[in-house]
Amino acid sequence: MNPVAESPPLPVLTAIEARVLGTLMEKARTVPDSYPLTLSVLLAGCNQKTSREPLMNLDEAQVLTALDNLKSRDLVRESSGGRAARFSHNFQRGIGVYEQAAVLLGMLLLRGPQTAGELRLNTERWYPFADISSVDGFLDELQERSAEKGGPLVVKLPRAPGAREQRWAHLLCGPVADVGHPVDGARHAPDGSLAQRVAQLEGEVVMLRKTIASLCAELGVADPFPADAAPERSL
Repeated sequence: MNPVAESPPLPVLTAIEARVLGTLMEKARTVPDSYPLTLSVLLAGCNQKTSREPLMNLDEAQVLTALDNLKSRDLVRESSGGRAARFSHNFQRGIGVYEQAAVLLGMLLLRGPQTAGELRLNTERWYPFADISSVDGFLDELQERSAEKGGPLVVKLPRAPGAREQRWAHLLCGPVADVGHPVDGARHAPDGSLAQRVAQLEGEVVMLRKTIASLCAELGVADPFPADAAPERSL
């Protein structure tokens, strides 16, 4: 299968759109008998607790919104056979990459930054790369992709302290923070996916505190987390 010769400017995906797209790409290869996917199966795949980074807890409305946005960019297609609508990806043609490159990008969408060795191991059920050097070769091509084809799709991250290999990250959700800074002795801001995860966790903490406050009121006991209590600060 040949990629398109010229690609339009690449869409910047949200974290949820990336998860939906990556899940469709995964299931197309790992469970072809169930593909294209119904909304319920796709939702379960997006929220599964294994082979995902970060973990998510999406609802149907969020997935449907992501699907609508991806369909408008010709990255997802909907079929209406049977009683339920089914969804499939059009990633390879929509982005304009070869099969091997699409496999690597799909795994990065699902699991976040990985080394070439990790990518080869994790994509075994998707595509049998001959060796790590072949993975590196496709990643190098994606990093050096010309502006006429939409520009780079991956970036090689600085080596983390104590790590033997550098990791690769996709650029489909926009630039990765602090890519060009040296890692040793430096402090780094979180990338977009981590920042979103932190925001999600903060929201869950607020909801949990409200639930605890309600339970304490019903039981007539003191709230251990009063709303007006100042957070403790370590010296």
